[in-house]
Amino acid sequence: MEYKKILLIVYICYLALMSLIAFFLFLKDKKMATKNSGPNRIKEKTLLGICAFGGALGGFIGRIIAHHKTNKLYFSFTIYLSILLQLGVLGFMIYMLF
Repeated sequence: MEYKKILLIVYICYLALMSLIAFFLFLKDKKMATKNSGPNRIKEKTLLGICAFGGALGGFIGRIIAHHKTNKLYFSFTIYLSILLQLGVLGFMIYMLF
């Protein structure tokens, strides 16, 4: 197998893993928010960071399912921009492969 295919597989696995982490972090933070956990909640920087570094799709889905942080405009902007960038990189890698 050539190195481009290996890089594509690794990138897809990375995106899937980060998306799973982001998904469950959003669900956990919503659960903690309903219990009024206060300072024990997950920081917004952490949620946005995990989305920006590969977990945008999972964060987007988790956000919709949990109805969490849906009114925060900067969350929407960051997640949408991250999705576009991650899909752009994926599309570029697929383009270079074929």
